[in-house]
Parts: sequence; structure tokens; C-alpha cells
Amino acid sequence: MSFQDIFKSSFLEKVSSVSILDMALALVLAFGIGMLIFLVYKKTFAGVMYSSSFGISLVAMTMITTLVILAVTSNVVLSLGMVGALSIVRFRAAIKEPLDIAFLFWAIGAGIVLAAGLIPLAVFGSVVISAVLLVFANAKPHMNPFILVLHCRDHESEIQAMNFIQDQVKRCVVKSKTAQQGTIELNLELRMKNENTELVNILSEMNGIDHAVLVSYNGDYMG
Repeated sequence: MSFQDIFKSSFLEKVSSVSILDMALALVLAFGIGMLIFLVYKKTFAGVMYSSSFGISLVAMTMITTLVILAVTSNVVLSLGMVGALSIVRFRAAIKEPLDIAFLFWAIGAGIVLAAGLIPLAVFGSVVISAVLLVFANAKPHMNPFILVLHCRDHESEIQAMNFIQDQVKRCVVKSKTAQQGTIELNLELRMKNENTELVNILSEMNGIDHAVLVSYNGDYMG
């Protein structure tokens, strides 16, 4: 009995199930689309701290998904075992930006479509998704929202500050108000008329205003 006869039923017969050309073409295309996803992610990132490791993981995830789906499509029995094995995998990494979820699904979806042999769909779909993300992610809102934290000493200084603020901005909404002995804290959402933030300087010089803080707010908000 030769070495080939021993492993004939379990290993060597599966070597030629996927051709070298198919594997090379699929992985090269997966790397290309993964790099496209990485570049779009880098271009559209709007968070606080950019993570290069997450961008690299998008490239790796596209290639790994392609590799797994190639193995699954080559053997029905293997596909059942693969589903069972992947069902026990748990990811503990926290997703800080909602848009990151879209990039993860994009990488996985592109890998699946490529391994299924639908190359035009994978390429054309990735180009369209890239264009959509570049247009909408880089679009600036018509009015930039700001949060103003204002500390007033009494009710009179609060009324004076609010009247001044309402004259200087397009929209002013009180988010929270805390009143203590000798101080009143206001958290206001402002829609500025322009990029000029001189109103904070004027507020800080008013009588009865201890200090004023203006911060940009880029989270989810209702228009």
C-alpha cells in the first residue's frame, strides 16, 4: 500500500478540487477590492481616533472570506462542518462608529460574491458603494450643531445671556438646566449662522457669567 493509497479518501483527492488559477485569481481580486474598501474607509473616516489596524483588517477579512467560501463551494460536506465551526466564534471587539459596521459587511459580502464567481457583481457593486460612501460621508451638514455650556450666577444673568444668544444664532434649544445655590448651568444646542464663534468671548465678559464653553457636536441628532 502506497502513501497515496493511505490518504486517498481523506486528503489527496481534495487537492485538485479548486484549481491554482481559480485560487490565485480570487485572492488577487479579493486583495484589490479589500484595498478599495480600506482606502474608502480611510477617506471617509470621521471619528476621533483613526485605527489603521481596523483598515488592514478589512483587507484581510475580504481575503479570508473568499478563502473560506472557496473551500465551502468545493465540498458540500465541508460546508456543513464549516457552518458548525463558525457558529461558535464570538467577536468581542467593540464597534465605536456605526459606519464601521457597513465596512465590515461590505468586506464580508465582497469576499462571498467573489468566491461564488460573480466577479462583475463584486467589482461593480464595490465601485458603486464606494461612490455612495464618498458622496454622503464627506457631505457637510447645512448647519453645524454646537453644544454651549454656560454657567450663570443668577436668574437675571441667565435671561440676559439667553436673549443675546437667540439674537446671534439660528436656533437655540435648551438640552439641560441645573440650578444650585449661586450658580445655574445651561447646556444648549446651537445652530450657528456662520463659523464665527465670537459670541463665546462676548458671553464670558458679561456680568454674572462665570464661564462659557462651546464644543462641536458631530453625533446623531434630529434635524
